[in-house]
This record gives sequence, structure tokens and C-alpha cells, in this order.
Amino acid sequence: MSEGASANTGRRGLLIVYTGEGKGKTTAALGTVLRAWGHGMRLCVIQFIKSEAGRWGEILAAERLGIEWHTLGTGFVWEPGNDAEARERALAAWALAQEKIVSGEYDLIVLDEFTYLSKFGWLDGQETADWLIAHKPRELHVIITGRDAPEALVAAADLVSEVRAIKHPFAAGVRAQKGIEF
Repeated sequence: MSEGASANTGRRGLLIVYTGEGKGKTTAALGTVLRAWGHGMRLCVIQFIKSEAGRWGEILAAERLGIEWHTLGTGFVWEPGNDAEARERALAAWALAQEKIVSGEYDLIVLDEFTYLSKFGWLDGQETADWLIAHKPRELHVIITGRDAPEALVAAADLVSEVRAIKHPFAAGVRAQKGIEF
């Protein structure tokens, strides 16, 4: 167990879900990653949809900080029923996540954009919630992000925050900006 984890021997790992239509779900998860890193916790981030070819700011920072990071997707999925490669990669990422979760090697694991696997019908929301309940080690924190979190996952979670879209610069024609959106 890491120094950060051993400092609180009574710790109970939380299942945290950031969902909703607004921008900021991944950002909230990464804020927690940064906080956990500061406490010496062992970290792993797995991105399910974002393209493995991406070189976003958070990936560059993770490399500098020594945070284990896996980006395994193909990028945006426009037609989930017709995108066999995206489905295959996402399911491989879930297999990797399961290995990491049961390994006992981490204090915090982030499953970024994981809810889409249920939304797209690639995984059953109840089955994944049941798996997490049965297999997540007691002291491991798991953060899941993405829109449309399945009800079973919401019910299983210890903390659920919904990010609501109120206003976004894209609507005014402002393009995504380095350091803010990527």
C-alpha cells in the first residue's frame, strides 16, 4: 500500500460517478487524480473512447508525473452499432480495467468515458455494476465518467455528481482551445 493510502488505515474505497450532459466530467476525475498523486497514491487512468493517437494535455502531464495512463479508443463513435473496431477496443479496455481493479496495485483507478459502453449496448450496466460490487477491493477508489450513466451504476455508487450544461462557448462559435478542452 502506498504512503498516502497507509496514512488512513480506516479508508474505504469509493465508487464515484461523474455523469451528465455538461463539460467537466473528465476534468473532475483528473482533479482527483492530481490530488491523489500529491498524496503519493498509486494511480491508473483508462480512457475507453478517446483515440489512442491523441496527445492531449492530460496525457502529457501524466507522462511527466509518472501516472499510469492507457488511452485505448478510436475516438468519437458516431455509429456504435456499426463500429466493430471501437467496440472491440472498448471491450479490451474493460478487460484491462478488470485486471487493474483486482490487482491490488492501485489506490485510485479512473475509467474515463466508461458509461458509453452501456449506452452503446456493448456492456450491460447491471452486469458491470454487479462486477464492480463483487470484485473492487475494499480500499480501492474507482471513478467512472461519461454521459448517461446506467441506473445500476448510479445505484451502486457511493458518490454521483451530474454535470449539467448551462452554457458552452461552442454555441457561440468558439473552437476547442489547447489547455482548456484538450
